[in-house]
Amino acid sequence: MGKKLKKLASYYKPYLPLFLADMFFAILGAGVTLVIPLIVRYITDKVIVLEAQAALDKISALGLMMLGLVALECFCNYFIANYGHVMGAKIEFDMRAEIFGHYQKLSFSFFNNQKVGQLMSRITSDLFDISELLHHGPEDLVISLIKIIGSFVILINIDVKLTLVAFAFVPVMLVYAAYFNTRMKRAFKRNRVKIADINSQIEDNLSGIRVVKSFANEEMELEKFQEGNQGFLAAKKNSYLYMAGYHSGLGALTTMITIAVLAAGAVLITKEQVSVTDLITFLLYINTFTEPVKKLINFTEQFQNGYTGYERFMEMMAIVPDIEDRPGAAELKNVKGDISFEDVSFHYEENTETVLHHINLAVKAGSYIALVGSSGAGKSTLCSLIPRFYDVTQGAVKIDGTDVRDIQLKSLRSQIGIVQQDVYLFVGTVMDNIRYGRPGATREEVIEAAQNANAHDFIMALPNGYDTDIGQRGVKLSGGQKQRLSIARVFLKNPPILIFDEATSALDNESEKVVQESLEKLAKDRTTFVIAHRLSTIRNAQKILVLTETGIEEEGTHKELLQKNGMYAKLYSDGK
Repeated sequence: MGKKLKKLASYYKPYLPLFLADMFFAILGAGVTLVIPLIVRYITDKVIVLEAQAALDKISALGLMMLGLVALECFCNYFIANYGHVMGAKIEFDMRAEIFGHYQKLSFSFFNNQKVGQLMSRITSDLFDISELLHHGPEDLVISLIKIIGSFVILINIDVKLTLVAFAFVPVMLVYAAYFNTRMKRAFKRNRVKIADINSQIEDNLSGIRVVKSFANEEMELEKFQEGNQGFLAAKKNSYLYMAGYHSGLGALTTMITIAVLAAGAVLITKEQVSVTDLITFLLYINTFTEPVKKLINFTEQFQNGYTGYERFMEMMAIVPDIEDRPGAAELKNVKGDISFEDVSFHYEENTETVLHHINLAVKAGSYIALVGSSGAGKSTLCSLIPRFYDVTQGAVKIDGTDVRDIQLKSLRSQIGIVQQDVYLFVGTVMDNIRYGRPGATREEVIEAAQNANAHDFIMALPNGYDTDIGQRGVKLSGGQKQRLSIARVFLKNPPILIFDEATSALDNESEKVVQESLEKLAKDRTTFVIAHRLSTIRNAQKILVLTETGIEEEGTHKELLQKNGMYAKLYSDGK
């Protein structure tokens, strides 16, 4: 826990002047609160016994002093509430940027086992609670400690017996708080898990809302959601059970302090051991003493929320990316596009079964290679090894003779263009989505890329042309239109190596023809790997590889493989 707290404290470093100013005004405001009852005591004890005019003059002066102190306290509270929150928001900004950047570094292996909703919770609600803790925590502790210690020093100078009566309750409060603290922490952690599950379920439902409606499964989805929602409600009820016991018990104990002091004070007054003036002053300080106790109670709840969120934040930050640049990794320059697989075997971490077995393959620059085979044969996996979405288990994948693991990831992936079956378009305009291929591209370059992808005509027919908003994931476009935008994106990127992963398999015949024409134009003079579902689209490939679970079963041109009358011939015949 020590290392975690040290790391947590490090987030204050960029804002140390603001943090120190926040602490200064917190201390000053707390000091002012302690001074005002002393002035009241002075008035009731020393001033009211003076002659009328002298007393009035003194009270007027002291009244103005108290007004000044109230104004000063008001300014202190304003600074804390305003600039203190700004500091918390800046720290939240930094932490959100840190975890978002960390997400970008994690590999496909990580995301294969995660739910988007849970990842969203780590970057939204968790961080809000952390920032509230980082802002309120130190100042609440400082203010509370100053008021409690200051009150104790002043009270013990007024009357030792009454002070001991008041502070006799403190050990009881500490034991009571410790008992409920551990249970509250566990309960709040369960709440985090449950709300992350709900977020994930909502994200899944809304992303697939068209499927839900097409199957008329709204009621089933609602039942599934109610189950998760009930789980969250149960976790909340459990946390509120402990929270209620915590607050009500400590609230009762703070009230009992006042009652005990009143009772003890009354007894001491009857024995003439305490004056009424001192008891009044004492009661004013009891309020000053109990208020920070309640603030500490609130801080404890805030700490449980914030620190639970911070632990979840640190759990995520502790995950080490399994695909990283090696020490001394070089930039890939002047790429020709020769690619070789040398005795490559691969299996996923969560599955010990080997997907690729001792693959040996040499592809010359500018070659057009097609991969076919049954589902699960490893076609997509083989292509995913080229941009290092996964690392080989054995052997090496090389580009122009250099192991891809010895190339900087950014440099490697900037030389590879991928067109997938499931096109992902971002929220924004047509221009934004094509320009994603090369963010610094001019408007003219974007339009040229769209023309090369046979997308310009349909784009110009849209309401605002290239500035048309396409909606979430391009919902306003057809499948063929979305695919042509993704091809335009790769045209703009202009990489020497291409991977087409079943890019036309989900399209109708008319759309497929247009997209296929765009793909062939894009593939000209580039090293191209095509994963094909419809074998009619790869008849012009320079080499076709037939993959099975044991490796490369057949290879050759379309004509050569048909003449062999083997697996490819059967697949081609079945696909007609």
